[in-house]
Amino acid sequence: MNLLFICKYNRFRSKVAESYFNKINKNKKIRTQSAGIFLDNSPPNNKEINEAKKLGIEINTNFQGMSLRLLDWADIIIIVADNVPKELFQKNNESPKRIITFDITDNHKSENEKIKKIIEKIIEKIKILSIDLNSKENDFKTSNS
Repeated sequence: MNLLFICKYNRFRSKVAESYFNKINKNKKIRTQSAGIFLDNSPPNNKEINEAKKLGIEINTNFQGMSLRLLDWADIIIIVADNVPKELFQKNNESPKRIITFDITDNHKSENEKIKKIIEKIIEKIKILSIDLNSKENDFKTSNS
């Protein structure tokens, strides 16, 4: 199963989601990538990187823009951002892929406390996602045994 985490620029929210999911995921059949709908090569926000590190999350600073290759690769698209409409990933109001939205606001002010709260919200949603995906995987194994 391939998960694609999406945010606006692939600089913070989608990176945190991907990194934290990979940290807690025990199912090696689940692979992840993250991308932004826009590619922005400006330097990473050090406050975001430092706040993530304090919570045990390493943010990879290799930014990736959205591509057809990634969309084809993904089985599930997780829109981490509140400023990326899911309609971008739907054709004729339908999508052949499962789309999950986290609706997390962006960090515009670079205040450490706000950054920490955003990361904590992402962590909470990723924990729920991980449990959901692993329970569905177990249900599938049981029904096919």
